[in-house]
Amino acid sequence: MAINDYTAALKKGKRNYQTALAKGAYPYLPALDDILSYTEVTASVPLGLMDIPLSKIVGTKTAGRTNAFAGNFMPLLPEKSEFAAKWASLYNHQVDDGIRDPIVVYEFMHRFYVQEGNKRVSVMKFLDAYSIPGTVTRIIPKKTDDKENRLYYEFMDFYEVSLSYDVWFSKEGSYKRLLKLMGKNPGETWTKEERTAFHAACEKFGKAYHTAYGEKIKLSASDALLIYMELYGYDKLREETLIQLKETLSKAQKELQLAEKGSQVTLVNDPEPAKPSLLGKILPTTPAPESLKIAFLYRKSLETSSWAYAHELGRLHLEQAFGGKLKTLAIEQVNTDDQMKDAVDNAVAAGCNLIFATAVQMVNQCVRSAIQYPKVKFFNCSIKMPFSSVQTYYARMYEAKFLIGAIAAAVSHTDKLGYVADYPIYGSLANINAFALGARMINPYVKIYLDWSRLREQDGKQRLKEDGILFMSDDDMITPGNPSREYGLYLRNEEGVLENLATPIWHWGKFYERIVRNICNGSSEAVSSKKEAAINYWWGMSADVIDVICSQKMPHGTHRLVNFLKSSICAGSFKPFDGMIYSQDGIVRCKEGESLQPEDIITMDWLAENVIGEIPRFEELSEEAQTLSGLQGVYKDKDEKSIN
Repeated sequence: MAINDYTAALKKGKRNYQTALAKGAYPYLPALDDILSYTEVTASVPLGLMDIPLSKIVGTKTAGRTNAFAGNFMPLLPEKSEFAAKWASLYNHQVDDGIRDPIVVYEFMHRFYVQEGNKRVSVMKFLDAYSIPGTVTRIIPKKTDDKENRLYYEFMDFYEVSLSYDVWFSKEGSYKRLLKLMGKNPGETWTKEERTAFHAACEKFGKAYHTAYGEKIKLSASDALLIYMELYGYDKLREETLIQLKETLSKAQKELQLAEKGSQVTLVNDPEPAKPSLLGKILPTTPAPESLKIAFLYRKSLETSSWAYAHELGRLHLEQAFGGKLKTLAIEQVNTDDQMKDAVDNAVAAGCNLIFATAVQMVNQCVRSAIQYPKVKFFNCSIKMPFSSVQTYYARMYEAKFLIGAIAAAVSHTDKLGYVADYPIYGSLANINAFALGARMINPYVKIYLDWSRLREQDGKQRLKEDGILFMSDDDMITPGNPSREYGLYLRNEEGVLENLATPIWHWGKFYERIVRNICNGSSEAVSSKKEAAINYWWGMSADVIDVICSQKMPHGTHRLVNFLKSSICAGSFKPFDGMIYSQDGIVRCKEGESLQPEDIITMDWLAENVIGEIPRFEELSEEAQTLSGLQGVYKDKDEKSIN
């Protein structure tokens, strides 16, 4: 009988009421009129008839009916009241025929408040329905700098093209990320079929997410949806059944729990000595080198990529360091997600239990594979990537670039130095600025002429040559298939003869050796990924994974200067980003007596005042550079007009 269901709903209402009172919260439905009494409104816009997600209906328009419902829209009036009888009648009508009469609601800040149809909403919420038809009027608040207000204005832009109320995000920029993941261009209007498909996908995801986690994870279903789509894509979301989706979400629990905590990345700045537990000494569980088989995955071939070649040298060093006790294999040309998946599947089938994916473009498939193979350890060469299933690693190359800048200023006879950068990604801007600051420390009048090598229609290196720049900082390594002396710091004299002066070194072999030894000796760092934490190894000169090699022709005094600065950086007594630092626009980026924090260095999106040049616009970058910069660049977390 429906009255029994009313009794069940009443119990839910009373429970919610008592919980609110115990927390000192308002126990009834909020009234929009009360909220608007202290809010400045700019417009009221009729939106017409639509399907409204019931989770977004949070209150009433006026205060007249608020006391009849608890904060969860469950009833509070007795079973023998007229209210209860009408509620039970509506319940029977919904079960037998379905409620089709639309409610009348007002929407404010992505929340809905009912003017007509409170009992219909209560019944549908009790039945765990996803949505209800309603005639909507939007109340638009005055634009402010409040985060919630900014999010709402982002949502209204999204609504203009989608006509969808299915998602509400907690982070700015999320709607643009969603559109990109769906393959939609900003401003591209959705078709009716696309709106229907998205609505169905969101409804399915919401049910699966609630079934998988209930109240165990406080992360909203919309935020979880975006994480799912970044990992698996929109096509998979539409194709998976409810049962498959629930299973996928259950496997991704660590990633969702990390997002719930804010997706913070823990930087490990220096290797720590192993601290095996007493239990570990009694019952050793850490692997011996002989039990490890390690796969290295490269996006390009070793002949065509200096980056892949550098990591390959690291793999060879690793084999030598362990005297052949562990086995490794290298897989080249892993360019796409499908190739990445095949490479991982083949590596696991070959017995690999540790995988190093050496490019940030591999990170999403790396996470998917780590979820699929929980007994395999995965590492990705990237920085500031918030995943707990995969540990990441990178090097503080800016320390070496500071030394290269100091060398350049010390040996040059000009106030003009050149710098060729590749991608505007995390760490790249720090490298440029460190070079500029190192040069300025020696010569306060020096200017760094910056250009980029990964642009669509320009050759930055050639342009610097034409500008008469003699001393140039270029790529860090040679490409085996296209050997050239244009790497590191070099002098090109007026006759065009090139002389190499110094070069920064990525000691990936030592990096890999330290990580593997951590795994083998049970270091707390190496096993910390068992917790819901994102771990990033961000080592530098103090870990001996970054260095500078100087030409023997360099003056003795410059050699002494480099060794002194190197020792000081390793000891921590000198920091490249220390003291008063101005950017090109005159803003103070670091004050006297202070140092930039690691987060500020990693996410640097400005150029030092003595740099002549600019960060390229997104559309100026080559296709490859756009892909990489979108994943891990200065555009990643910004509302950049240039991306559009």
